[in-house]
Amino acid sequence: MADEKKPKGEQQAKPKGAGKGGKSRSGGRSSDGEAAPIVSTTPGIAPRLYDKYKSEVIATLTKQFNYKNSNQVPRLQKIVVNMGLGAAVANPKIIDTAVEELKAITGQKPVVTRSKKAIANFKLRAGLPIGAMVTLRRSHMWEFLDRLVNVALPRTRDFKGISRKAFDGKGNYTLGLREQIIFPEINYDKIDAIKGLNISLVTTARTDEEGRALLQQLGMPFRAN
Repeated sequence: MADEKKPKGEQQAKPKGAGKGGKSRSGGRSSDGEAAPIVSTTPGIAPRLYDKYKSEVIATLTKQFNYKNSNQVPRLQKIVVNMGLGAAVANPKIIDTAVEELKAITGQKPVVTRSKKAIANFKLRAGLPIGAMVTLRRSHMWEFLDRLVNVALPRTRDFKGISRKAFDGKGNYTLGLREQIIFPEINYDKIDAIKGLNISLVTTARTDEEGRALLQQLGMPFRAN
């Protein structure tokens, strides 16, 4: 006897959350066995220094410089962390450790920089790796500045603040550090040499005075003079 068709209301229902093609909207596996993509619905958490900039710094700088609207308020655009390694000419392996250390410090993969010209006096040929650098933007930039100001700089030996004069005339500031070990992410047991690095803070400020005020409000510990 042939099977009778089931009435409309008794048809087998699709599993809850299954979409077209049997794929689940909440992850898991589709009918063909392939893993379905998992989409997070948890909102991202903004870096605390960025929250401070929006809630406090914008209002303070607007009042200090009499800006007419918030778009005129200078903001941090990017941070460039650069490690120059002249010793890499004689010891190329130092580049590998520099890359790993910069990656640990910034949380981002560095780019190896190479020489553009040959200089016979320094036994330097064009194209040799001589350093590493990282450009930080958005949340990575804010998180790095937070750690620099509140953790790394206070660990500097005999620290009395940073110079107020290292601006370039357009509101950008470059800070030179002699030792990478002030960052707690560096493992002392894996250090092959003490390396210095430069940190450039690029802002949208039009003058050094505005740039200094911005960085000071963000917590940069400038010396009194």
